[in-house]
Amino acid sequence: MSRHDKVTHAIQKEVSTIIHDELNDPRLGFVTIVKVEMSPDLRHAKVFFSVLGKEEEQEKTREALDSSLGFIRRLVAERINLRFAPEIMFIEDKSCEYVFEIERALQEIKEHNEPKKSRRVRQKT
Repeated sequence: MSRHDKVTHAIQKEVSTIIHDELNDPRLGFVTIVKVEMSPDLRHAKVFFSVLGKEEEQEKTREALDSSLGFIRRLVAERINLRFAPEIMFIEDKSCEYVFEIERALQEIKEHNEPKKSRRVRQKT
């Protein structure tokens, strides 16, 4: 595993830990850190997150994450031995929502296209 991959994995783990264990913001919903993309020089981190819930809960969670960027960056810098603390940018990942929508649509299509079970009536001979 390359250094770049190790740092990416470490940042994903630490950001997730910080959000779940140390942020006490009531605006935070059920957040999952989906992935992290690091720049080649390790100075910038795009943190992709997913939130379960309604649009309002997602927006509140986004606000909570954005307002705690400095706190999260400081803790990441303390815990991961890097020359420079990376700039962190949170990006919402809506792929889970798309998966649910696609599964629901496929289920509807399946139910619509299934032939109705016809009952055979036996005739007495």
